Amino acid sequence: APAGAPDFGNVVAKTDTVPASPAGASGSVAHASAGSDGGWSSKTYTVVSGDTLSGIAQKMYGSAGKYQQIFKANQPMLKDPDHIYPGQVLRIPPEA
Repeated sequence: APAGAPDFGNVVAKTDTVPASPAGASGSVAHASAGSDGGWSSKTYTVVSGDTLSGIAQKMYGSAGKYQQIFKANQPMLKDPDHIYPGQVLRIPPEA
């Protein structure tokens, strides 16, 4: 190396990695309960982009046609079953 040139001989590179979200991650499901007065026990579902009520019903109940159960359980928040938005937390009632 020429005289006066910086010496980078002791430089060590280090990288930290942050785990990415799992591939295919979608809406989250949580459990909610009324507690000791026992009135109901249901799940909640957080809407993600591309979700539809029928698609959520298919995931939760195995039948897209049961979307009306989710719609009814979330009124008056939902006014139209075709209008849900990412970030909304929907109550998923037990399957009837």
